[in-house]
Amino acid sequence: MPTNVTAEYLAAEEEYRNAKTIPEKIRALEKMYATVPKHKGTEKLRLQIKRRLAELRKELEKQRQMRKSGGGPSMAVRKEGAAQIVLAGLPNVGKSSLLRALTNVDVDVADYAFTTVKPIPGMMHHKDVQIQLVEVPGLVEGAALGKGMGPQLLSVVRNADAIAIVVDLSQDPIRQMEVLLREFERAGIKVNKRRPRVEIKRTAMGGIVINGQENIKGDIQEVMKMLREERIHSAEITVKEPVTLEEFADAIDESLVWRRAIIIANKGDAPGSRENYERLVKAYGDRFKIIPISAKKGINLEKLKDELYDLAGIIRVFTKSPGEEPAYPPVALKKGSTVMDLAERIHKDFAKNFRYARVWGKSVKFPGQRVGADHVLEDGDIVEIHAR
Repeated sequence: MPTNVTAEYLAAEEEYRNAKTIPEKIRALEKMYATVPKHKGTEKLRLQIKRRLAELRKELEKQRQMRKSGGGPSMAVRKEGAAQIVLAGLPNVGKSSLLRALTNVDVDVADYAFTTVKPIPGMMHHKDVQIQLVEVPGLVEGAALGKGMGPQLLSVVRNADAIAIVVDLSQDPIRQMEVLLREFERAGIKVNKRRPRVEIKRTAMGGIVINGQENIKGDIQEVMKMLREERIHSAEITVKEPVTLEEFADAIDESLVWRRAIIIANKGDAPGSRENYERLVKAYGDRFKIIPISAKKGINLEKLKDELYDLAGIIRVFTKSPGEEPAYPPVALKKGSTVMDLAERIHKDFAKNFRYARVWGKSVKFPGQRVGADHVLEDGDIVEIHAR
């Protein structure tokens, strides 16, 4: 035990010892992690707390799945369109009004909490593609620990491609963000953070081989212990960048998901909204892109559509046959997609018999340039595929 822990840490540790339920243990461990001094002498302690939190989160999810197997309504929303983005926020922040304004979906709108009781999808048409927006019923403090339908709702958030966090500028936006980010973290959702570049290839035999071991800043025995806890007994692991033990733990934790997010600052026409917007930008402007709007009055919605399109992480690619004009509508692909990804999307025969492609657009040096299957495409490219 470090000799210089704070009184707050000792109180949280006592709370953990007295905890009876998993949610109580998680709350206590979160306090311990937040109050433990951060220096080299406490590195292992911080790692132990973080690993225990991960174990409890998995245990809590396992219990939820067991209860779910006994029946009950499903909150899952089937993905449609080029990407799925969830609108997540506390109750009564204007998510329903926003969904209706962006998608024209028929949804109940009222000035009281919990008008929406299940996820509602709608399709936003923008820049020639369809993006699915899903309104998630209001999240509350303790949602990830089982309050209300919180775990089911957060499962919808985990499954989405990206998150649009909706806050109400007529209320304290800082508290709203604190609650939401805490629940996301508890649910294993890493928001606007990058997964550490640790590549794991499981093998049938041969034990653990670690390439780039010099990039691990910490005791290698702790690394081996973590791998055993994750039931990784035979694998080739490549550490491609310097990582701390905690970052390595995140990289191998398969229960974590990593999602891009923006903040939609709604009710920008309300009294006091300017001051609250400035506070929000000061607190979170470095980590999130923040778009001030008024769903009720339709203010700044076109700008928001552009930002949601960027958040979706997609590109539009037009296809054409030799001697013909580009076909419409375009094919929506994830950023970083190649010509072969496009060929596979069109038809398996194009991929199987692929010879080469000609491309017009930003990804090539001159119009009609001949490229191979691994050529990376950009938004607005026109592609002509030649197959055997």
